[in-house]
Amino acid sequence: MASEKALKAKQVIIDEIKDHVQNAKTIVLFDYRGITDSEAKELRIKLRETNSDYKVYKNTLMARAFNELSIDLNEALNGPSAFAYGEDQVAPIKVLAEFAKNHPALSLKVGIVDGDKADKAKLAEYASLPSRDALLTMLAGGMIGLVRDLSVCLDLYSKQKEEN
Repeated sequence: MASEKALKAKQVIIDEIKDHVQNAKTIVLFDYRGITDSEAKELRIKLRETNSDYKVYKNTLMARAFNELSIDLNEALNGPSAFAYGEDQVAPIKVLAEFAKNHPALSLKVGIVDGDKADKAKLAEYASLPSRDALLTMLAGGMIGLVRDLSVCLDLYSKQKEEN
């Protein structure tokens, strides 16, 4: 049986994983086999630009943390797995998907976005979404168009009233 000191050390890591899961809006498990150290550093830099990060934990410790949180991701915990997390719903997914295009050794396994489980297909769908800034720009453009159309209508209406 493991010593009490070893069990406490493992529990600290489990608590760290649980903290990341509870504080992140998105978590993604991915297979990092085959990426080099320099590629891993490049990935970490890209993730940090979006207030995201990743860590590599033992699968058994991740499984215990997920089980304690009543999250069923055990089927994805076979083979080496890294754990990405972030404050934005789609930013870590987009970064990982973009990185995987240029580095085929990296593959997404499964994720949780706002508490909902996302398989590979759902992660690919999230990765294809425009960024938050692009969506806000599209929304603002649509709203400006409505205001412009309203002002044109009001101007035409006022000119019509002046003629009468």
